[in-house]
Amino acid sequence: MTANVNQLSDEDLTLTETAQQKMQELAGQVEENIEGVRVYATPGGCSGVNFGMTFTDQLSGEDNVREYDGFKLIVDNGTMGYLKGVEIDFVANDGEDARFVFNNLQPVGGSGCGTCGSNTGSGCG
Repeated sequence: MTANVNQLSDEDLTLTETAQQKMQELAGQVEENIEGVRVYATPGGCSGVNFGMTFTDQLSGEDNVREYDGFKLIVDNGTMGYLKGVEIDFVANDGEDARFVFNNLQPVGGSGCGTCGSNTGSGCG
């Protein structure tokens, strides 16, 4: 049974055309019955949060969903707080180091000595 979920808009989260094509391709390769691609956040990394994606066969009332051609993108409310306004892209440099990237991430927290790759902030000292 499908849970009553919220619909995602472009203001919430977007996928580039390249990311949409890759997710559609990957979802088409899954033999099990899935609801969609779940984007999730876990503690860690230099900004305090790591993001990942996995196939899921479940939806809950805490989920936000956007339907694309061939798959659904699913984000729970807790993760959505980190992803508001983010764009997910897929980059492949000559077939090597192919990965999904999260553009426009906002800093988490506001403490610490800057963020990874940040060109702002004065460091710790």
